[in-house]
Amino acid sequence: MSFIWADWPAPSCVKAVSTTRMGGVSNPPYNHLNLGDHVGDTVEAVSENRQRLLRSLSVNHIQWLSQVHGVQVVNAQSDQVVLEADASYTAQSQLACAIMTADCLPVLFTNKQGTQVAAAHAGWRGLADGILEATLAQFTNPLDVIVWLGPAIGPDAFEVGQEVYDRFVSDVASASSAFKPSPSYRDRWLADLYQLARLRLMRAGVNDIYGGGFCTFSETDRFFSYRRTPVTGRMASLIWIDQP
Repeated sequence: MSFIWADWPAPSCVKAVSTTRMGGVSNPPYNHLNLGDHVGDTVEAVSENRQRLLRSLSVNHIQWLSQVHGVQVVNAQSDQVVLEADASYTAQSQLACAIMTADCLPVLFTNKQGTQVAAAHAGWRGLADGILEATLAQFTNPLDVIVWLGPAIGPDAFEVGQEVYDRFVSDVASASSAFKPSPSYRDRWLADLYQLARLRLMRAGVNDIYGGGFCTFSETDRFFSYRRTPVTGRMASLIWIDQP
């Protein structure tokens, strides 16, 4: 398996990682490490891929979610029940919060003491509706949180309509800096999900923000991308508190 480990000044007991499409058993078009059980891949392949992932990481359990582009945040559990939400939080060790993406932005959170962690799924709807703020609200002191932005569609590939631009700019005027006119269509924009997330996090008081700089759409051998290929797999981004 080929992982992307978060490069950030988190406490040593906090582990954070994003998978790539390499290392699993799924056949095309889900090749190879598809972790999504809702995209048409076989149950057997997804189960094997998830088991391989679990064995590769120092965790006892992974909280998988049924994501709906909402703002619901749940407490991660170790009972293997899949919960409907777009973020999960825990203060337990050896229990990974996980979210799946294939262009949307995975956002991982920890406090500076390494006693609380969370993972959020942030597409443009979730960002606009406040999924990051809802996740921060789970922490004892949101001002004491650091964040890592995992692989998402890049600012030169994420084309959106005027309604998306208007939605963000009407809420945060400085969000206009995260958009540039599409070279292909009038009244279309290229949106920078990373910048939109940073602006909302900073408005909420978070200044320690790391990661970004990936592009799931253009890095074809490394990442799944729904915009590039609608029938495709899903990566996972996970964060957990390791045993001291």
